[in-house]
Amino acid sequence: MSKAILYDSTLCVGCKACEGACAERWGIPYNEKIAAEEKISAHKLTAIETHGERFSRRLCMNCAQPACASVCPVGALQKTALGPVVYDADKCMGCRYCMQACPFQVPSYEWDAMLPRMRKCDMCYERQSKGGVTACSEACPVGATKTGDRDALIAEARQRMAEKPDQYFGKIYGIQEVGGTSVFFLSAVPFDQIGLRTNVPNEPLPETTWRVLELLPDVVTTGGVLLGGIWWVSNRREEVAKAEGRHS
Repeated sequence: MSKAILYDSTLCVGCKACEGACAERWGIPYNEKIAAEEKISAHKLTAIETHGERFSRRLCMNCAQPACASVCPVGALQKTALGPVVYDADKCMGCRYCMQACPFQVPSYEWDAMLPRMRKCDMCYERQSKGGVTACSEACPVGATKTGDRDALIAEARQRMAEKPDQYFGKIYGIQEVGGTSVFFLSAVPFDQIGLRTNVPNEPLPETTWRVLELLPDVVTTGGVLLGGIWWVSNRREEVAKAEGRHS
């Protein structure tokens, strides 16, 4: 059964325990300076945001039909039956199409690394594949983040809203957005007030992607992939060096 994460903004106290647990899980440094950053990046795969007196989280939504995977020409990104969208750095050619395709602007690139990778949350795929829960939900002291079966979490979110209608905005974010995601949000206020994008379509984005690709000749798309691979092998380090200069 597909897994998901339920984040309840009304319960979040902004302690950032989820950030620290995520950093530990990935072996990424975490200190006061990084904790103060309220945005995701290659060295911070989840972030707590402050919106007045309310908090929200940023992390990969692990979409049901991920646009990032649909545009990846080498299959470095794959949607799993368990729910997470996983990434294979050994396959990645550094094209960064995933960054352009993601409607939530999640994938981040290691601009400062000699052999850079794309980085994003994968819902602790290894932990969940062994029957565990995500590091963030395990660390949350107030139950604002919870991991479980997707359908069960949707039912629980609806039950929370039914039991306390005055405390919740009457919608679950993530059920319809871009065809559905594996991360759901509950909020006391409209979602745009806690930093969530509300202008994304309900249609799965890969459907749009493939409608465009179908208009292109096969030789163009296939040839583009092959040439892209050759170009990456011979020029990746030079490109990254130039990018580092732009981002320094």
